[in-house]
Amino acid sequence: MKKYLNACVMCFSMFCAIPCPFHVWDDAARPLMTLFLPFAGLWIGILWTGLAYLTRLLALPALVSGAVLCAYPFLVTGGMHMDGFLDVTDAVKSWRDLDERRRILKDPNVGSFAVIAGILLVTAQFALLSSVREEANLFALTLIPAVSRSAAGLCVMVLRPLSVSEYAGTYRQGVKRSHAVWFAVLLVLEAALGFVLLGWYGFVTPAVLLGYLWYLRRGFKSLDGMSGDISGYALTFGELCGIAVFALI
Repeated sequence: MKKYLNACVMCFSMFCAIPCPFHVWDDAARPLMTLFLPFAGLWIGILWTGLAYLTRLLALPALVSGAVLCAYPFLVTGGMHMDGFLDVTDAVKSWRDLDERRRILKDPNVGSFAVIAGILLVTAQFALLSSVREEANLFALTLIPAVSRSAAGLCVMVLRPLSVSEYAGTYRQGVKRSHAVWFAVLLVLEAALGFVLLGWYGFVTPAVLLGYLWYLRRGFKSLDGMSGDISGYALTFGELCGIAVFALI
């Protein structure tokens, strides 16, 4: 039980920029960290929903509200997933051979493809969140980060990792088939609860999942393996798809 508790604390500390009151690191618990990704996503989503209600309560102008809600997902994760999105975009869009694409992936310099893609992504997210209807069910924002991280956890568990990725080493030791089943069950429950509790806004769940899988396929195929950067690349786009459905439905 202690190992699972340590893994939970480690997951929240690593994947959420909100200060955690407990600090612990347990190498034995490291492979279990991803099991708690959906809970970290749920926590992030709850705060996102609360922030949306606050902007509505304060009657902020639509553009100000959109800017606040747009910035939140990037700030609350410390830019971790956006960093993966930019790195993978540079690598995929270079159209070089595999070794060069992998080198670009690890290059700390930002290329023009990443800059262009990042601007377009933030602009789209800002425009969509500025267009959310007054009567929109804001609890849909709770689902988006939870679903994206459930998908990320499942794919990190089951897909072949990049040989140069940390996921290829000790990180995957101790991973069991039941862990993958856990994420699959969570995705089904999230989809079901989304439609039951949110009605039409439940479509954010398949939107996030399909967006994640679409970009995951691009990154995985181009770089011939799975990594944390590729997961962040797919997660960022998947959440944008969920936001698009939330804003336009």
